[in-house]
Amino acid sequence: MKEPMTSSPAMHVLLVEDQLSIASNIAEYMEAKGYVFDFAATGDQGLQLALENYYDVIILDLNLPGMDGLDVCQQIRSNAERHIPVLMLTARDSIDDKVSGFHSGTDDYLTKPFSLEELEVRCLALTRRHQLHVQDCVNLGPLQLNRKRKTVTREGTQLNLSSMGYRILTILMDAFPQVVSRTELSHKLWGDEPTESDALRSHIYQLRNVLDKPFDTPLLKTVFGVGFTLDIDDKKQS
Repeated sequence: MKEPMTSSPAMHVLLVEDQLSIASNIAEYMEAKGYVFDFAATGDQGLQLALENYYDVIILDLNLPGMDGLDVCQQIRSNAERHIPVLMLTARDSIDDKVSGFHSGTDDYLTKPFSLEELEVRCLALTRRHQLHVQDCVNLGPLQLNRKRKTVTREGTQLNLSSMGYRILTILMDAFPQVVSRTELSHKLWGDEPTESDALRSHIYQLRNVLDKPFDTPLLKTVFGVGFTLDIDDKKQS
């Protein structure tokens, strides 16, 4: 079995895609940036590679010859020795299809056609999110998260966060560098339970007061019409 890479430049990626043109475009774009790829054109071959080798992320097509992407993802979750982040590609864009994908164990969902830039960003976010979940202490730019103590410090100063502020900030750190939509953030905080329309706005306002107001540079960024993200230089992250 391959061992995890210790140097940071390249990620090992398994691409399971039966359309050669799509696979070639993805590989050409991402290999030029230093990613290391293995390829599979069928679900059975993809599952075998996923269980026998070390990958930082798997890009998995939904419609595959033989075993489809949902079955492959379920088998990976049942049989892999570690959690491997999975990004599922599909031409299906209905809510039911997406729910089926998440129920099968996929971590993210990208609908065809898609931009190669977005694919890369999502892969980076998935690997970072996975690393955050398996680490008790995480450094993200000026922020340091301690999951055991449920504390966050900025530039060495502990932030006096409310329980909701802590949850919002950890969600944004886990998703970085992606933008978290208002709908997704509300769902993660309250599930399907209804809440007041101004509740999220109030919690974001309180978080800004603690996270940004005492410091020179704001980190909590509103992407108008979309949601929220952290304004941290990704190139400086380890």
